[in-house]
Amino acid sequence: MDRRDFLEQTAGLTLSAMAATAAPAKVRTGMLGTGHSHFNGKLKAMMDSPLFEIAGVVAESAAAAKNPAYAGLRWMSEAEMLNDPSIQLIVVECRAWEALPWGKKVIAAGKHLHLEKPPGNEYKPFRELVEEARKKNLRLQTGYLWRWHDGLNAAIEAAKKGWLGEVFMVRGTMSSDRGPEERAIEAHYKGGGLFELSGHVIDRMIEILGRPKAVKSWLRHDTSTPDKLADNNMAVFEYDRALAVVTQATKMAGSGDHRSFEVLGTDGSFVIYPERNPPTMRVHMRKAQGPYKAGWQEITLPPQPRFVADFAELGRSIQSGQPLRHSYDHELLLQETLLRASGEMV
Repeated sequence: MDRRDFLEQTAGLTLSAMAATAAPAKVRTGMLGTGHSHFNGKLKAMMDSPLFEIAGVVAESAAAAKNPAYAGLRWMSEAEMLNDPSIQLIVVECRAWEALPWGKKVIAAGKHLHLEKPPGNEYKPFRELVEEARKKNLRLQTGYLWRWHDGLNAAIEAAKKGWLGEVFMVRGTMSSDRGPEERAIEAHYKGGGLFELSGHVIDRMIEILGRPKAVKSWLRHDTSTPDKLADNNMAVFEYDRALAVVTQATKMAGSGDHRSFEVLGTDGSFVIYPERNPPTMRVHMRKAQGPYKAGWQEITLPPQPRFVADFAELGRSIQSGQPLRHSYDHELLLQETLLRASGEMV
């Protein structure tokens, strides 16, 4: 081995050792609640990630703690989790009416917070929660599904770079096919299915258009199901030079493949089907722009696993101290706009 080879190899070993030494510790995480349908997916995403260590779980019932699917988890009391100084992040998986009380406890305990959506049906307590997190420099991330979807992010990029010309319309729908138990949960709120699901759509809408100047909603019970759930809903959002329309139905056959998001402009349009298998988008450009040719084109996207990218961002943000892409102010505007659409505030 000559001197140059030796120096190159030893330099490589030194750099490897430095990288290993500098590698940030995993984010110790607690999961408060198991009742939300996203619990299993989020648990798996974090267990599969090199960024997280699951410190423990607080179960809402003895039955959950005895579920063989969760064998190997450490079960804790709420007090144990909140008072454990080694736990940096708590993921709250709960019903909407539990979100604000539980989230408030997490921020009061000085821990970063991932809060399941929708985070309650009140604006002022949510604003107080967000401002306390901001004051303490704690991360606060809400659990909206489409934030890291390649198709929706491509549409938002095209809109922001001017490739679509003047954006005059955003349309989206996230319908479902709910059974009696889920309908009973959603019927707690005036906005019904729209309150439960349309925040996913509104989240991306305001990223393009911002705060609407006016909101008009139709919250209807139109099926023969013997309850009072608002199960056929539409909200129209008015902007100075654009409109946005969000629709949501709660008893729709084939609802998953129908979920869609559209951004329409004078020079180009995107129509995305985020949850088809595989997810697809149709793009039209008046002239070639960025990676897109002129005319209509259909693009098949790779799989878009839920929860992976948002938790990766959250973990890296906690480790690095860098802010999340979606700011405290974005979370406030999203909650305000969802509540306006849901008939909870003017």
